[in-house]
Amino acid sequence: MSEAGGGFAKAIRLPHATAMVVGTIIGASIFVQPSEVTGRVPAPEGALIVWLIAGILTFFGCIVTAELAALKPESGGVYVFLRDAFSPLAGFLWGWAMFWTMHSGIIAAIAVVFARYLSWFVPLGEGGLNLVAVAAILALSGINYLGVKHGSTLQTVFTFVKVGAVVLMVAVGISLGGGAGVGIGSAGPDAAGVAQAAGSAATAAADSIAPAADAGLFGGASFKDVLLALVAGLFAFGGWHMVTYSAGETVDPKRTIPRALLIGVGIVTVAYLALNAVYFYVLPLETVISSERIAADAADAVLGRGGGNVMSGLVAFSTFGGLAGIVLAGPRVYHAMAQDGLLFRWVADLHPTRHTPHRAIALQAIWASALVWTESYRTLFTRVIYTEWIFFGLLAVAVFALRRRADAPPLVHRWAHPWVAIVFAVSSFGIVLNQIVAEPSESAVGLGLVLAGAPVYWIVRRRRRP
Repeated sequence: MSEAGGGFAKAIRLPHATAMVVGTIIGASIFVQPSEVTGRVPAPEGALIVWLIAGILTFFGCIVTAELAALKPESGGVYVFLRDAFSPLAGFLWGWAMFWTMHSGIIAAIAVVFARYLSWFVPLGEGGLNLVAVAAILALSGINYLGVKHGSTLQTVFTFVKVGAVVLMVAVGISLGGGAGVGIGSAGPDAAGVAQAAGSAATAAADSIAPAADAGLFGGASFKDVLLALVAGLFAFGGWHMVTYSAGETVDPKRTIPRALLIGVGIVTVAYLALNAVYFYVLPLETVISSERIAADAADAVLGRGGGNVMSGLVAFSTFGGLAGIVLAGPRVYHAMAQDGLLFRWVADLHPTRHTPHRAIALQAIWASALVWTESYRTLFTRVIYTEWIFFGLLAVAVFALRRRADAPPLVHRWAHPWVAIVFAVSSFGIVLNQIVAEPSESAVGLGLVLAGAPVYWIVRRRRRP
């Protein structure tokens, strides 16, 4: 195990990095979010198209991020890209929003989801839910404190198991979905049979609801509704960029991170399309739209009343695995900010033997736990999460800004430049604009929370001057 610049230990290889991408994305959203998408676009074909577009846009974002990771293979990811392409203020605002709301908020939210699904098996009161959520945050923070190899290995194991569970769910849904009351008897279909059945499932889902087809490809949804459905789908793809935060601990990051991003998002997109096809295959459209636990309802339809128990266990396992990757990623950004003098200097310290940003890990764990206990993460997170796409749009612009420099390396994906970055930038800013039009007051509050970091930045800068 070699050491990176600044004392980081290089322990993350392609399998670990890919597992981080897949495991961070596949958390709890895909088991609940399809109802939000289908509620906006009430047609199987249209909903599947929205999921496909969300996957393509995420793929474009990965190409943009891959180019930036090749240009700046340093721990800190998005913070470093924005800092070097525009100004330290742009990077600081990203880190500010991450710590106070976006990243810490999603850690708190996913920890609570994990506790709620665990309570399916172990009855917990409201206080018990909070205790379990905080315990999960502290346990995963402790594992990452021990070393990045421990954290990334844990992420790899969880990702392997959860992807296997998704494949099994798709196979069972396709093979038994036509007769929901039939028990599991004979051995499941072979790989070729599953692939053929997957195509049949998608066709059956598309043909199952005639009224929606009469309303058009998107079930009569307006362009505004389609965009809002796309935002809901993109939320389920969230977290793909976090692998860049640990570039300093990645072996050959210029090659490993781009490959991990593209392979990981490809796996997730196929899994999401297959799961949604199964949902439409085994459930009526009205149930897909109204369900608050669509994956559990689909499992009940196929396996009977015991299906909910199976699915609750899978969601609890999946959320814990997703939480592991998110807990690992954040402290690397705060460490980079502290090195630049934009946080307390002590946050930049690395553990002398474990080579982890142990103080940044502790800081994140404390604040995320506070958000769980006060439940303030709900308000903060829902108001600020859309602003993430402002920064994503800026990342696409950053590709052009950084590539103008004389020392820029060759393009990682020559075929994709510049049109992928342009499409991703326009799409990102379009998502933000649509959100502002749809919810102007909430959007203004969220943007205000992010911009509140600007005066803090100037105060910090003034104090640093001799």
